[in-house]
Amino acid sequence: MADRLGCSRVLYQRTRTGKIEAGGAFLRGVLRLLSPEASRSSAVERETSETNIRLQLVIDGTGKHEINTSISMLDHLLSQVAQHGRFDLNIKASGDDVHHIAEDVAICLGKALGEALGEKRGINRMADASVPMDDALATVAVDISGRSYTVLELPFSENDMLGFPTDLIRHFLESFAIEARLNLHARIAYGTNDHHKAEALFKALGRALDMATRVDERLGGEIPSTKDRIEG
Repeated sequence: MADRLGCSRVLYQRTRTGKIEAGGAFLRGVLRLLSPEASRSSAVERETSETNIRLQLVIDGTGKHEINTSISMLDHLLSQVAQHGRFDLNIKASGDDVHHIAEDVAICLGKALGEALGEKRGINRMADASVPMDDALATVAVDISGRSYTVLELPFSENDMLGFPTDLIRHFLESFAIEARLNLHARIAYGTNDHHKAEALFKALGRALDMATRVDERLGGEIPSTKDRIEG
């Protein structure tokens, strides 16, 4: 049963009243069988004269990922988002240059996140995270508001990081925020190693997105907005 439901095991526990209840992984598995959209997942494909992208995202995952964009540093950074955001993420991408691949992967990732969240009922919506990486410290704050906006302070020392231009990190985050329709503030507070700065940044992005996309049962499935609606 556990294999079919997509969880490692079915955990039952006896409550104080004597009732037997199933663990969260079991319940999420039942939801996936009865209603695929309840799994909060999305698959996006984008094919142009410049790139070919295939991306699958599961928000309520465990951090499993298989990422091949043909850009090793981008693969590494996106794996941090998946691992620390607890998203299951599969990406296969190819293209004519680094800029186009990074941009279109960001577009697909943002689109997948928006589609997987649907009406965004019950989510925390806003969250932030600060992550250290040796000498570097990065902070990311997000608001899944339906409005795209970015404020980025990314002081990299060089414009080349193992073959990946660091200025593309800014463009990646801007493209992602536009397509996901979210407010994204990111700041690298300090650091001497550009690799550490970038890794701390993407870990913080994963952590912030994890917390912002979590469902708060106290909301009872309501949309977290006084307007009772979040665009996108």
